[in-house]
Amino acid sequence: MPADICTRPWEYRVEPFRILGNLYYVGNRDVSSHLIDTGEGLILLDTAFPQTVYLLLESIRELGFDPGEIRWIVHSHAHYDHCGGTRAIVELTSAKTALGRDDLFMLTDRPELTWAPEYGTEFHEFFAVDRLMQDGDRLALGNTVIECLHAPGHTPGVLACFFEVSEGADRYVVGTHGGPGLNTLTETYLTQYGLTFDARTQYLDSLKKLKKRHVDIFIGAHPGQSNTLDKRQGMTDAANPFIDATAWPRFLAQLEANARRAFGIEG
Repeated sequence: MPADICTRPWEYRVEPFRILGNLYYVGNRDVSSHLIDTGEGLILLDTAFPQTVYLLLESIRELGFDPGEIRWIVHSHAHYDHCGGTRAIVELTSAKTALGRDDLFMLTDRPELTWAPEYGTEFHEFFAVDRLMQDGDRLALGNTVIECLHAPGHTPGVLACFFEVSEGADRYVVGTHGGPGLNTLTETYLTQYGLTFDARTQYLDSLKKLKKRHVDIFIGAHPGQSNTLDKRQGMTDAANPFIDATAWPRFLAQLEANARRAFGIEG
């Protein structure tokens, strides 16, 4: 968790690029943002920090898109590093926003849970939520339908998102787990903020649910989770390392192993 991204955001710039079909990476070196060109407007997955909004907008423009065409912003969860830039982008574009229903209270009642304090700041960039997503809800725009599954644990309202992209005649399922981190599930954190340890059970239950989904292209909420930048370096005309149906189950299996070890659960 590099706190200096808030004071030296320019050091985290990443050249934007197309992953496959109408899916693009427009995030930074620490936090992912993905752009979907639906043919009837753009969908943005996560906005990262307020301090990195200028990088995000420039990345979108560099790919030839107009940020003013952003119609929806879909959030993985209500943490500062994933939704901190939303207010500025909404003010600029009038985009609508979607958030897991069970994370709304973090913005309205308990902003200290947005992880902003851990970055040495407070969450001031509040925004209206146009659509509260529940398990199985779908958001459709143009040629894209995003299915959202409720995957609580990291936060109460984490969303896992699934949608299809195509390249020629081939179609692929894209999937992302919006909140795989264990940093909010430590005894210290849960006790400090008066949260219950039920979140640990929810985390493991979410992994069990997500394991049932087939994913061809796994994209992480942070680039390190899915080796996004390494895969970018490995892209050639003949091979696209993002297409890997084994990446999703391997990632979830590793998350479960890490969680069980952290929670002191055997087996």
